[in-house]
Amino acid sequence: MGNYIDLHMHSAYSDDGEFSPIELVKMCRRAGVRIMAISDHNCVKANETAQNEAERLNIKYLPAVELECTYRDVVLHLLGYRINYKSPDFEKIENDVREQSLAASHERLRLTRQLGFDIAGEELSAMSGKGYWKDYWTGEMFAEILLNRPEFGDNEILCPYRAGGSKSDNPYVNIYWDFYSHGKPCYAKMIFPTLEDAISIVRDNGGKAVLAHPGVNLKNRFDLLDEIISLGLDGMEVFCSYHDRDEAEYYYKKALNHSLIITCGSDFHGKTKPSIPLGGSGCFIEESEIEGQLSWGTAE
Repeated sequence: MGNYIDLHMHSAYSDDGEFSPIELVKMCRRAGVRIMAISDHNCVKANETAQNEAERLNIKYLPAVELECTYRDVVLHLLGYRINYKSPDFEKIENDVREQSLAASHERLRLTRQLGFDIAGEELSAMSGKGYWKDYWTGEMFAEILLNRPEFGDNEILCPYRAGGSKSDNPYVNIYWDFYSHGKPCYAKMIFPTLEDAISIVRDNGGKAVLAHPGVNLKNRFDLLDEIISLGLDGMEVFCSYHDRDEAEYYYKKALNHSLIITCGSDFHGKTKPSIPLGGSGCFIEESEIEGQLSWGTAE
């Protein structure tokens, strides 16, 4: 067993990714990843460049995307593999998210200030202005500012996320989950496709629809898993950096029982998740078992 397959990573075309598609492909080569997919949030722009670079370096590449969607008021992430990334369907999704992002970003700022943190929009604009998602202020961006402002150094709310704290392994994304994700104090509502629609979009464009890291998005709502599977999922991300051994075994058995494709992915982002390395999915089965489940290459 090794770590030569990583089907879940993010480039700078994600609102919280750090590296360019070409950089990611080269990093995969150095890390020993031989089969990869860049699955950016609601954006497919990385695929063509990454696929060409992967071919040059003799790495198998799977065109992919990660779509945010909802089911029974739970926000889920759906991975689409082997998609026709040139389809206008994906451009429409990206444009819709972009149109909503400005109002949502300012709502996050308002709610953050309500917690007692005097942050200026100009600080966030300076940070987001360097990336592809301009004027989209993510929870991780707020976290980076909060943890690096000297005047917040002894703030009790932030103590768990500082060095030595219980949530210091991935402090930026842990603050996102605890304060900016669905149902949390600084959550700003955005309207995403339903899970049913997201599955249809992926499959209509030649792809396989795979539920990402169910242990993260279905915390406290595991009763929905069988319903979700029945909607037409093709697979499940059984092995990922968020599932411990017991969770992975549970999802592995569930996937086998429902004849689902089993995938593995690190969810590598770079600085927003510094403890997650490329290839770090915790896969405990022979990866050849995963490799044999999908037809690799670009959808026609």
